[in-house]
Amino acid sequence: MIENTVVKTLNSIWPMLTIFLVIIISVRIAYIIINNEKFVFYKEFLALAFIIYGLMLFELVTNRDLGGSGINLIPFKEILRYDFKSELFKYNVIGNLVMFLPFGYFVSHYIKAKKVSHIFILTALASLTVEFVQLQIGRAFDIDDVILNIAGGICGFLLYIGLNAIKKHLPSIFQKDAFYNIICVLVIIVIAYLTFRSKGLGWLA
Repeated sequence: MIENTVVKTLNSIWPMLTIFLVIIISVRIAYIIINNEKFVFYKEFLALAFIIYGLMLFELVTNRDLGGSGINLIPFKEILRYDFKSELFKYNVIGNLVMFLPFGYFVSHYIKAKKVSHIFILTALASLTVEFVQLQIGRAFDIDDVILNIAGGICGFLLYIGLNAIKKHLPSIFQKDAFYNIICVLVIIVIAYLTFRSKGLGWLA
């Protein structure tokens, strides 16, 4: 169910995504050339990945077909009413947690976060804004979503801290930009393969 939602979201945003990426990439390349900046592929890739994530998040949280309406201010009320093995649990609980994991990682990477409180505050602010906007457009404000989003953001922060700790103990060859550039290229190849193979993406079929 979560995978189908991601595919549907990509299918919805590809026109906007294409325009955004062409403009952003061309402007960024021009900036690097004009200002003689060092080009580090994996850093540019992470920046673009965050933009794509942001566009997908916007589509998900503003899609009126994906949620109900109303207000829930009782913590864990909605979380505990789902059967752990049900699709609704996977979508509403796991989905809300996973949805903000990239946010926690990308923001931690960008601000070089050292304390969980930094990500807690930023994730809470983002999630509360999302819930407020959803309420204004006919969807629900759910405090459980905020709790799960914050948990997801913290997981992203822990992932960032963990990967950084591992990186510091790797041989010097695995700490060079070239190594991470290669990893990003491989990731792009895998994503492209899965995208073209997916029958759900009608615009690429």
